[in-house]
Amino acid sequence: MSADTELQTTAAEFLGTLVLVFFAVGASVLSGEYIGTLGIALAFGFTLLALAYAIGPVSGAHVNPAVTLGMLLAKRLDMQTAVRYWVAQVAGAIAGAALLFLVAKQVPGLRTSEAFGTNGFGDRSAVRINLGGAFVTELLLTALLVYVFLCMTHKVTVAGFAGLPIGITLAVVSLIGIPLTGASVNPARSLGPAIFAGGAALTQLWLFLVAPLLGGVLAVVVHHVTHPAAGAEMNRNLQPSGGPR
Repeated sequence: MSADTELQTTAAEFLGTLVLVFFAVGASVLSGEYIGTLGIALAFGFTLLALAYAIGPVSGAHVNPAVTLGMLLAKRLDMQTAVRYWVAQVAGAIAGAALLFLVAKQVPGLRTSEAFGTNGFGDRSAVRINLGGAFVTELLLTALLVYVFLCMTHKVTVAGFAGLPIGITLAVVSLIGIPLTGASVNPARSLGPAIFAGGAALTQLWLFLVAPLLGGVLAVVVHHVTHPAAGAEMNRNLQPSGGPR
């Protein structure tokens, strides 16, 4: 993979994750009381859908370390590319959260401390789900999202109508997960806002880093069982560079 391609894919993942955090998490922070759970879930789904069409042909629009881990384990990209994606996603999430924090501070009375669209369990959950329940929720919801990514893509990139089920899936898992944990299903999306929220948002952050990544691993195992032919074909067609194509 050329240096220009590496720059393009890295920039796409950075920008995509920034957009996801600023607009989708922003829907929760700035408009949550007006649009409710359904509106927030649709904001996440529609944002990912738009990104799938905008940057999907460039980088695959992972914008999520769990998705990238799934693609790595499924041998659709190599470790070097995965690391670049992870760095870009984390940096993009922090940048998006910083921009959102700047906007939120211009709204009188808007609380950001320990809130700010972050994820949580116990007294930080709308239904007060416990730690174990939150872990299972994040693992299973992320597994579904990554599984759909794997099913709808045959390379790293997203093409055709593949973006539609991916966006719908994020909206659905958000509908389920928002009342339970705030619906992370994305370690970068959790990390960025938590840095600016502080307090319990940071102390509980580990769960929203670990569980989604394990969900990505689970998705790869299930996909291998349900789509073994796809995995075999991918191994045969994989280019020596292992990078996006």
